[in-house]
Amino acid sequence: QVQLVESGGGSVQAGGSLRLSCVASGFVFSGYAMSWYRQPPGKSRELVAGLRRATGGIEYGDAVKGRFTIVRDDAQNTVYLEMNRLQPNDTAVYYCHAWNYGPIIHWGQGIQVTVSS
Repeated sequence: QVQLVESGGGSVQAGGSLRLSCVASGFVFSGYAMSWYRQPPGKSRELVAGLRRATGGIEYGDAVKGRFTIVRDDAQNTVYLEMNRLQPNDTAVYYCHAWNYGPIIHWGQGIQVTVSS
């Protein structure tokens, strides 16, 4: 059974930091590109950060460049999102995403991050 289990969300004041974790199971983690998406209240889901296997190619959304860092640990089947200098407009539900470079996509259940001013 495929699972992506996010943790580490919560509430923080502006300027603070959080680290999200996503533990994967049920598929060959090293064969997948891993990403984080988010969906702010009333808005569409958007890419936050993506990290490809092997090549290590990384993509960040414009709003988070320089503040967020994505890291994967293939030995632990885990992908992290380190979020620094958080702002109120970072408030969203954050989703872990796995893609096998083909037709298979997996989503986590989502985790709330709330940043207060």
